[in-house]
Amino acid sequence: MQKPAPLGYGLGLRPVYFDEIMSTRPPVDWFEIISENYMISGGKPLSMLDAVRADYPVVMHGVSMSLASTDPLDFDYLAQLKALIERVEPAWVSDHVAWTGVHGLTLHDLLPIPYTRESLNHIVERICRVQDYLKRQLVVENASTYVSFVASEMSEPDFVKEMAERADCLLLLDVNNVFVSGFNHGFDPVAFIDAIPVERVVQFHMAGHTDNETHRVDTHDQPVCEEVWALYEHARRRFGDVSAMIERDDNFPPFSELLDELQRMRDIDARIAADRSLSAA
Repeated sequence: MQKPAPLGYGLGLRPVYFDEIMSTRPPVDWFEIISENYMISGGKPLSMLDAVRADYPVVMHGVSMSLASTDPLDFDYLAQLKALIERVEPAWVSDHVAWTGVHGLTLHDLLPIPYTRESLNHIVERICRVQDYLKRQLVVENASTYVSFVASEMSEPDFVKEMAERADCLLLLDVNNVFVSGFNHGFDPVAFIDAIPVERVVQFHMAGHTDNETHRVDTHDQPVCEEVWALYEHARRRFGDVSAMIERDDNFPPFSELLDELQRMRDIDARIAADRSLSAA
């Protein structure tokens, strides 16, 4: 395992903010791109990415690797991904514990799996093959889920922990997804975070979601809620200095509001650092 150095506080790179980013060079430490948006031969998206990459570190985040699918791995997709990696030279590359298609059909969603030994063996083997092909460790994210399976043989955090250890991959801990799934399935999100191995986590996602009273949906179209901020503080106290970022994919606010959320991350982390200094004194 080769854990990369922390990058600080980042944002998802979205075209709606590109002009402001390039004209103001905001105090953002790094940007995360959606890989599939740039897996093209040319055009404005790539020129935008090149301009940002000249000034900021970049991380690549995918939504179509379909690691848990029973379809064969898509090596045409992986070849395009590898070419983008060579162009961008990202700090790391991530995708999800999920499947996005089967029988040759792409469903454009991150779909859940049963937490069984069979599923575990399957996804571990596929992560290892992807890592061998890309010649780098993969970072794998916990997805939000809305159904559970009676066939499951273990908890989600136990599944993720063993997956990471056996595949020797790294982890992206989506704090909002932990909260959303915990609400939907009735588990304790703090206990989930406490079960994840500290040495594997290299990134946090923070985002807003939609509260439908009976269930919550990971929509990335709202500010981060207070419960998720509290969960972030707990995660930060457990995992220490981990690259953290805000995702926003709809209902885009003024860019300044995202910078305010980044500042709240910094303020939380400064308070934790001060608490540790007092404890050590």
